Amino acid sequence: MITLKPMTQEEFKQYISYAIEDYANDKIASGNWSEDEALDLSKKSFDRLLPEDEKTENNHLFSIFHNDILVGMIWIAQKAPTNSNEGFIYDFVIFEQYQGQGYGKKAMKEAEVIAKELGMNKMGLHVFGHNKIARSLYEKMGYEITNITMAKKI
Repeated sequence: MITLKPMTQEEFKQYISYAIEDYANDKIASGNWSEDEALDLSKKSFDRLLPEDEKTENNHLFSIFHNDILVGMIWIAQKAPTNSNEGFIYDFVIFEQYQGQGYGKKAMKEAEVIAKELGMNKMGLHVFGHNKIARSLYEKMGYEITNITMAKKI
């Protein structure tokens, strides 16, 4: 059974150190940032989006559990105050050792239930083009492409 529980302060500390590095690596892989600047820019992004850590208003950070085992994390934000009925998934991770076991799909379904309870009726997300596994999951969950940015090294 998959459950989403509000992230504790300790879980947030573990999450944020992983998330900053992971986001920096994704931005490097996508060609958006250089290795020299990536960690600093990633930290600044998280500081701006989560100034009050896991308690930041209109942001809902959850630890994902399978029974009592922590298998991942998800971060949902409301586009408040102008559009509190629209949400955005800023981050979603199933830890590597638990991937491929159906936890991602179940966690996304639970996140949608919670989002509806919070008054959201639309959910967006961003996925890096090189993350084919995540793209496949989101498409299976009914997410549709709304924008595509392409690049080529010349």
